[in-house]
Amino acid sequence: MRVQAKKGLGQHFLKDQDVALRIVNLLDATKADIILEIGPGMGVLTTFLLDRFGEKLYVVEVDTESVDYLKLNLSELNGHIYSEDFLKMDLSKEFAGKTIAVIGNYPYNISTQILFHLLDYPDQVVEIVGMFQREVARRITIGPGSKEYGILSVLLEFYYTREYAFTVSESVFSPPPKVKSGVLRLVKKDQLPDNVSYSRFAKLVKAAFNQRRKTLRNSLSGFFEKGSLDSNLLNNRPEQLDLKGFLDLLELFD
Repeated sequence: MRVQAKKGLGQHFLKDQDVALRIVNLLDATKADIILEIGPGMGVLTTFLLDRFGEKLYVVEVDTESVDYLKLNLSELNGHIYSEDFLKMDLSKEFAGKTIAVIGNYPYNISTQILFHLLDYPDQVVEIVGMFQREVARRITIGPGSKEYGILSVLLEFYYTREYAFTVSESVFSPPPKVKSGVLRLVKKDQLPDNVSYSRFAKLVKAAFNQRRKTLRNSLSGFFEKGSLDSNLLNNRPEQLDLKGFLDLLELFD
């Protein structure tokens, strides 16, 4: 039995065992109670993950054909398969009180949505490893000063260190995508910004980048009810500020 890749689900099945092992070996998971693989497909990563983590591994897969394949070929996953849409999954309910390391060959069409969803569970998600479209991978890990630098770059850096591990050729997938891929590793920081509301921080960052061609003085002028607008920080455009710059900016309005 083989699974037919479905364009609507953004499926490109990894077929290179060496690449799969390299991805799995990036996962440290020493601080994780649970390993959660998103979109296992036909299980090329899953097989290595089972060898290494055994019953700590859970998978979530929306494609029912892939779920049937996994049940038939990887019986060790019995009881550890969530046949549902990850974006609708409540990790705090399904894995209450558990820390999670997330891994996957993420569907390109929802990969950024997956990351935004994971940002809803920073107390639980201690590590994220996996494959993204290279353009997205660069956008996640790049620093300020680039047009690729944006909301996701800054929000992820609030909680995680970000590492671009390696680039993957189109030829290792079936069917091959039209672009190269990039493999990332994100690890929860031991020390987070002190006394900072992430929700307020995220609101600030989103407001700034939603009008990224404007200076912060203009894009944020009507955003806060109070606060000094005299800081030189506000003469910058959002892509010019690093994490510390955004944290300093937030302090202006406390």
